[in-house]
Amino acid sequence: MEDIKRIPRIGVSIGDLNGIGIEIIIKSFSNSKLLEMCTPILYGSGKVFSFYRKSLDAKHFNYNQIKDLSEVQEGKVNVLNCFTQDYEIKPGEMTSDAGEAAFLSLKQASDDVVAGNIDALVTAPINKEAIQNEDFKVPGHTEYLTNKAGVKSSLMMMVSEKMKVALVTTHIPLDHVKAAITKDLIIEKIKLLNKTLKNDFGIPKPKIAVLGLNPHAGENGLLGKEEQEVIKPALNELVEKNVFAFGPFPADGFFGNLGYQQYDAVLAMYHDQGLTPFKLMNFDEGVNYTAGLPFVRTSPDHGTAFEIAGKGIAKTNSFLQSIYVAIDAVKNRATSN
Repeated sequence: MEDIKRIPRIGVSIGDLNGIGIEIIIKSFSNSKLLEMCTPILYGSGKVFSFYRKSLDAKHFNYNQIKDLSEVQEGKVNVLNCFTQDYEIKPGEMTSDAGEAAFLSLKQASDDVVAGNIDALVTAPINKEAIQNEDFKVPGHTEYLTNKAGVKSSLMMMVSEKMKVALVTTHIPLDHVKAAITKDLIIEKIKLLNKTLKNDFGIPKPKIAVLGLNPHAGENGLLGKEEQEVIKPALNELVEKNVFAFGPFPADGFFGNLGYQQYDAVLAMYHDQGLTPFKLMNFDEGVNYTAGLPFVRTSPDHGTAFEIAGKGIAKTNSFLQSIYVAIDAVKNRATSN
């Protein structure tokens, strides 16, 4: 959707009915000022939101129930009824009902964002086991949306005001990481990251720091040769294409001496290498951003939190940041095209 004269339409999939997703959605959109920045479309059902509105005593949360997007009203929270079943809600429990509802919400929301009917998609947390079905046989949102968008590759990024961290490999066992990391893959991920920083985050000439795979970035081959034989050749090739990627840096010292502050983003080789320092410094306000998609997708940097579901104590920081990042990315994309 290219019309930037109106405020962005942000679709929100509700995630697992029994997690904290709907609670943080209700708390966030109870603030009317957010409605001046975007028009939210919540993919779920009036029954589900009525249940949580009552259980949370959220008297300030009001919404406009709609059957299709032609009924969307700006300045209001819009709840699009995408299922009619009376799913049983059991906060804190993993159930097939909650998994099925989460999938139906995600399917319709992703259909609409792929079709360009909404400007961005923010996904509330799912339970990856409960949501599995014939049409969802992947580890999570990122893989599902990548397939749905029909793109070859995407890039998992964690975003905050302090730092941006992207990953070469994501949800694979640690003993598979070494074989997965190739020169071509590193080049592909850095190009995606570079393009995203320009188009979605408005950074004209991004500086990207690349971490090594081995302790001390291999210590000149003493502790591993991937830095010399795979990572460095990839960076050298990118220099010729005016992509400013530097490294490889030893991960511990790089974060320990605040080296990340000198760069626009960091590319880590594997999941915990990048996400452990990120979550240590940004746990309550991090945003999961999927780069490389033809549409904007964000999500809060936490899971369903079954242990506190239904208690009314879930924090909204990360979800709110997901909304703000999505709004900014939509506007940045519109002006960069």
